[in-house]
Amino acid sequence: MTRRNKMITKIKKLLYETEKIRNIGICAHIDHGKTTLSDNLMAGAGLISSDLAGDKLIMDGKSDEQERGITIDAANATMIQNYHGEEYLINLIDTPGHVDFGGDVTRAMRAVDGAVVVVCAVDGIKPQTETVLRQALKENVKPVLFINKVDRLINELKLDSDELQKRFMKIFMDINKLINSLTPENHDWSLDFSNGSVAFGSAYQNWAINVPTMKETGINFNDIIRYCQNNNTHELASKLPLYKVLLNMVVEHLPSPDVAQQYRVPTIWNGNIDSVEGKTMISTSSEGPPAAMITNVSIDRHSGVISTCRIYGGTLHGGDEVYLVGSKQKARIQQIGIFLGAETIDTGKVPVGNIAYLTGIKDATAGETLCSAENKIEEFEPIDHISEPVVTIAIEAKNTKDLPKLIEVLRQFGKEDPTVKIDINETTGEQLISGMGELHLEVIANRIQNDKNLEIKTSEPIVVYRESILNNAGPVEGKSPNKHNRFYLVVEPLNHNVLNAINSGELKEGRIKSKEISKKFIDLGMGKEESKRVWDIHNKSMFLNMTRGIQYLDEVKELLLDGFESALKEGPLASEEVMGLKFKLVDAKLHEDAVHRGPAQVLPAIKKAIYGSMMLAKPCLAEPIQKVFISAPIEHIGDCTREIQNRRGMMVNQEIIGDVSEMEFEVPVAEMFGFAGDIRSATGGKSLFSTETKGFKILPSNLQDNIVKQIRLRKEISENPNSPEHYLE
Repeated sequence: MTRRNKMITKIKKLLYETEKIRNIGICAHIDHGKTTLSDNLMAGAGLISSDLAGDKLIMDGKSDEQERGITIDAANATMIQNYHGEEYLINLIDTPGHVDFGGDVTRAMRAVDGAVVVVCAVDGIKPQTETVLRQALKENVKPVLFINKVDRLINELKLDSDELQKRFMKIFMDINKLINSLTPENHDWSLDFSNGSVAFGSAYQNWAINVPTMKETGINFNDIIRYCQNNNTHELASKLPLYKVLLNMVVEHLPSPDVAQQYRVPTIWNGNIDSVEGKTMISTSSEGPPAAMITNVSIDRHSGVISTCRIYGGTLHGGDEVYLVGSKQKARIQQIGIFLGAETIDTGKVPVGNIAYLTGIKDATAGETLCSAENKIEEFEPIDHISEPVVTIAIEAKNTKDLPKLIEVLRQFGKEDPTVKIDINETTGEQLISGMGELHLEVIANRIQNDKNLEIKTSEPIVVYRESILNNAGPVEGKSPNKHNRFYLVVEPLNHNVLNAINSGELKEGRIKSKEISKKFIDLGMGKEESKRVWDIHNKSMFLNMTRGIQYLDEVKELLLDGFESALKEGPLASEEVMGLKFKLVDAKLHEDAVHRGPAQVLPAIKKAIYGSMMLAKPCLAEPIQKVFISAPIEHIGDCTREIQNRRGMMVNQEIIGDVSEMEFEVPVAEMFGFAGDIRSATGGKSLFSTETKGFKILPSNLQDNIVKQIRLRKEISENPNSPEHYLE
């Protein structure tokens, strides 16, 4: 039996030993060494040659990832680690570091129980480090820390032993501060040098060390400095193999599924924990009813739709008929197995606690809940992406005959990446794609052309705005077409605390089913009466019923909320999405005959009241804002500041570290196109920058009218009858 076959045999056995499984994600800021680290772990497991580790970047399997030198898609691998004479199964997901692909990080965190947070020893903690750590802790994922690129501190910055330790201590203290501020209640996940939950080393040179390893080997900081200075890191790697130190740390300090699911399942699953299904998940039983969640979807030209799936209860088999809870349909699993890097191994079945791949579920989407066709369960909590699409491009097929294929390809991208918004106009042939930023959309366009062999034309990037209001207004009457039903709405901007809670995920969007949530609304500053009357939270806006004793209102409640949610998709000002508003129904008059208060009457009436109230409340556009972090030599501070100010940006923070200035700015996304080349020219290539989504901010009043006109012209919105004045008749 070959080594590979022996390993697969061991993996199939370990799939059932949940206490010996570790599901982990590798996450970090861009270019801090995640994928090189993953390479080394796979080499240590025998999945690739150790000579290729660090250079092959096997987890970056697609051509555009290799060309750009960045991870774009999360990638999976399964490996075995021997720890104190026992074998453990490690299911690993390597995640992207670039902010434009943060959606993959969010989805990966739902699949794993622990995270190795990688920080560059030279650069320290960067914005995306905090973002990925926040994503992990929000999903109840426990972290450990690897401080990478220590060789650069020694060979480039010439730090001695004391200076190395000071640098490590600063990173350690800053990470612990973040962990302590974000860790879920009832958990102490503070890192500790002494127990080995922090390691440092060089992924590129294949060595790592932590305090327990120092005690075991007798190697100290002075020895490490000597090895690096003498260019003898091969010997160092043989004494301190990175894969061994890191995977031992993972086994020792990150939880197994049987531990993690006890505290994770109650927070990510909406069902009754005391039910058979709930007990199956809490106890990680492979015998109970199956429960799983699809966390990622990719399209393979040979296998079709490949779903990455975390199994939380029971066992899934190839050939099983499963039920997709969200889309309310049945499907049949063709193959099921585990990932070995770019390769998949069909194991026939995969039990609870593992990350598996599935084929055959053609309508799979990330966030979908799977269960058996006979034993339907409640959905898992939706995956909350911390960013939303802020940039749009229009795509057209160069050849009209390719339009059906382009539409199908775009729908595939929508399935693969829920952070991509696709708006398909099958009549005109124009397709709009909205994404996280320029790079995100550039990658999609390139993949359509190169991977799908479709010739396309793309527009210049277009910024995605939101519609909001500056004042209160109402009551405004909305009449049904038959004039027999009338709704009276008041609108006002949503309380900032409530809006921030929705943005952070503290408040979940959806129709309110329980009055118990009213206490949370009160804590966020809402009045006691209003807090009891929230009917719906949607698109970062609220709908409240402030009426009393209106006959037949309960019978049209769902229609009112359908109309409310539909109206928020396209506002009255420029057909952009609406956000940050509170609509209060204060009165209603309804026809006594149900025939005269159906959807054709209620939906237009409530929409007209919503749009009319907005038009009286001084409607405005909100533009997306990015945080821009620039690191540059002190002599280039003025160059960086001028470049930002020319883009309507402002400095919000600055710190001088040695001869380098670390600056934080806030800049409108609309002004950031072409920034990479301009800042490089302004500083002679001596600056580094990164971005992070900040949210939306009201567009300056002197730009409002012009931007509204541009959007309406681009969207071909006629002045009559869909002009804003139409809603005030």
